[in-house]
Amino acid sequence: MTQLNANLAALADGLLSAGCIKFGEFTLKSGLKSPIYIDLRQIITYPKLLEQIGQAYLPLLKELKFDRLAGLPYAAIPIATAISLSGNYPMIYPRKEAKAYGTKAEIEGEYHAGETAIIIDDLATTGGSKFEAIEKLTGAGLVVKDVVVLVDRQSGAKESLEQAGYAMHAVLTITQLLDYWQGNGRVGRDKIEQTRDFLKG
Repeated sequence: MTQLNANLAALADGLLSAGCIKFGEFTLKSGLKSPIYIDLRQIITYPKLLEQIGQAYLPLLKELKFDRLAGLPYAAIPIATAISLSGNYPMIYPRKEAKAYGTKAEIEGEYHAGETAIIIDDLATTGGSKFEAIEKLTGAGLVVKDVVVLVDRQSGAKESLEQAGYAMHAVLTITQLLDYWQGNGRVGRDKIEQTRDFLKG
């Protein structure tokens, strides 16, 4: 069974209480029916939780070399902002669509070609959205080596990023969360088992 340190345990329980992670029956974007739904967009309503999340990334970031955080729109922009405030890291973000007026920027914030940007995202599933962002950032002359997420759903993102030469780091994995909630009884055993079976595919 996974033992989480006190900070991560408090964070795991906070995500559950805030409804960022729900158990039930949900239809995913892919059309699949899932017994778990992770929606980290909810965190903007909970400033203390957002602050905890920002701090939870810091131990991973201290081990990595980079010049700027690159938060991915939209869910990870508030997270990257919280990390930026906690760790005093400068931040940029690639736009989902280039501005059609003014500077026509594809990336917001100040940066210089040759700098290393570290991608910050909320969730990793297959890795698709990460590759789109990497393309925009490297197209602007930035170097990308690492991707850091809050929750790794363990659905192939880490492997597909590694095959392309990028390292992915996660504050928490879905396995750690399920083990922890099973251990403290916050989520019923049947829901945990259903979710484990679903994740095995």
